[in-house]
Amino acid sequence: MGALNVSPESFYAGSVPPSLDALVATALGMVEAGASIIDVGARSTAPYRAGDVTTEDERVRLGRAVEALAAKLPVPVSADTTRATVAETALECGARIVNDVSGLGDPAMGRVVHGHGAGVIVMAHPDVSPSPRPDPVLAVRAGLSAALERARRAEIADEAIVLDPGIGFFREETVPWHEWDVRVLAGLAELHDLGRPLAVGVSRKSFIGALTGRTDPADRLAGSLAATALAVVNGAALIRTHDVAETSDAVAVAERVARARRP
Repeated sequence: MGALNVSPESFYAGSVPPSLDALVATALGMVEAGASIIDVGARSTAPYRAGDVTTEDERVRLGRAVEALAAKLPVPVSADTTRATVAETALECGARIVNDVSGLGDPAMGRVVHGHGAGVIVMAHPDVSPSPRPDPVLAVRAGLSAALERARRAEIADEAIVLDPGIGFFREETVPWHEWDVRVLAGLAELHDLGRPLAVGVSRKSFIGALTGRTDPADRLAGSLAATALAVVNGAALIRTHDVAETSDAVAVAERVARARRP
């Protein structure tokens, strides 16, 4: 899943093309490099970023971006938003998937997704995950179970649901945030029996910087590829990345090693 943004406040400036034409050109390059989904967001959801954009600004930004992409791309477009009204506009403009990091925290989101027959990626988010949360993997598992139940209550078919363990979002825990993310990546196999594919986003995130000392997201490619390979070996089915060509190579190697492991 190639990650793009039309939000200037995004944590990684390299993911923000300067125009709609550049957005489409970048997305087409990602598809050529191996992306099977293009995910576009219009509002930064990084938990440590200050400020926000209004619902209307996000709706207009995302609608324009999705419309431009859907008209040109041979692969599905995913709308990265937590707001139901924004998702509805994106789906009407041609998106086929909603990537909701709030885990259907907006009560209307499930209805919107179901009404459009869309796919959905639901994340374990601390705001909608059960607490207390002393164990990272068990906490993420509980959060994903709750998000999955919300999706089912909205009558979204299981085959339309993908689960995201929320790397980078659990920051106010008893476990240091970078250690939390490491433990979740190491424990992905414990989430398999939830019965849905796992989507993992580690690309250039702050825990990579904490582990490597790379403070600038632009310098975190190598660490991102290492984390991606480990996620794939541990069972991730979908990888969200800013760097499709390099990540495709890392995934190809990781998948081959995973298949060669002894039972």
